[in-house]
Amino acid sequence: MPWRVLTRRGDTVTFATERGDVVPEADPRLLTGVVFGKLGAAPDAIECYRAMEASAEFRAPIAWSAIDVARFDGLMLPGGHAPGMKQYLEGEELRRKVLDFWRTNKPVAAICHGVIVLARTIDDATGKSVLAERRTTCLPKYMERLAYTLTFWKLGRYYRTYPEYVEDEVRRALDDPRRQFACGPTTLGARGTDDDDAHAFVVEDGRYVSARWPGDAWAFARAFARAMDAHATRETTQTIDAAERS
Repeated sequence: MPWRVLTRRGDTVTFATERGDVVPEADPRLLTGVVFGKLGAAPDAIECYRAMEASAEFRAPIAWSAIDVARFDGLMLPGGHAPGMKQYLEGEELRRKVLDFWRTNKPVAAICHGVIVLARTIDDATGKSVLAERRTTCLPKYMERLAYTLTFWKLGRYYRTYPEYVEDEVRRALDDPRRQFACGPTTLGARGTDDDDAHAFVVEDGRYVSARWPGDAWAFARAFARAMDAHATRETTQTIDAAERS
């Protein structure tokens, strides 16, 4: 859905994987249904994914090491669970690039497990996570626990990427988790849509945007687009101010 929102408005999206030599792909269970055809991606998400996987940019990712932060206007860190996500969530090269990007003050967005990448990105100037002073959300513990409870009898730890819940790890990265962490309203299946954000929850903290799960993805993408527009406006204003002073 973020790809659809961004490309529809004319943005160019570049995908990056560890080495850039393999076309990424979604967990097939999410496309066909996790258990008995249920608990998978919503129809609108599947439609967006099918269009995205056929796009030229999706089929030609760059390597994490090739990310030139000066070339891009924003960084989005997607989510995902299950053991296959550890390559992304634990990527040291990726975290180095994330830190470089974070220091540019350009918009950064993370959803679901993607917030873990930021929680684990340590600013060597402070010794803390880049999220230490930020307001954020992520996959709430109650959602992760519920998904695991409903499926463990068949899929084991499929919905538990790590022994520690995502929310607990993200909270540990914050200076004041009681004030900074936002769980959002309890959601048991209702999702936001392309034209209705009533069931979505997004946290916007300046140029940083976060969301909880796929049901927030449409609203999450629109919030990220707003953050990029705001940053572009500030950059233009600063350029004009500098020209006037000169």
